[in-house]
Amino acid sequence: MKAEWNGTVIARSDDTVVVEGNHYFPPGSLVTEHLAPSSATSVCPWKGTASYYDVVVDGEVNAGAAWYYPQPSEAAAQIADHVAFWKGVTVSA
Repeated sequence: MKAEWNGTVIARSDDTVVVEGNHYFPPGSLVTEHLAPSSATSVCPWKGTASYYDVVVDGEVNAGAAWYYPQPSEAAAQIADHVAFWKGVTVSA
C-alpha cells in the first residue's frame, strides 16, 4: 500500500493494519520529511486519543491529514504509532 498527496509518496508498506476501513502505516514506512507535528487531537470512544500530523509537500500544507494513536486503548493496541491518512491523501495498492 502507498499513501500519496500532490503526486508525492508519503508512506509505503506491505504491512498496514486495517481498522474501520483505514490503512494504518507502520512508523518505518513513513517519509517523515513530509510530516509536521500538529497540536490537534481528537478522541475515539474505543481507540483512545489521536494525535495529528500536517502533510507537507513542496511547501503546500494539508493540515491534520494524518493521524495516529501514541497510546491507544488495549482494544486498538495493534495500531500504536501507526499512521492513517485522509483529507485528500490517496491510499492505494
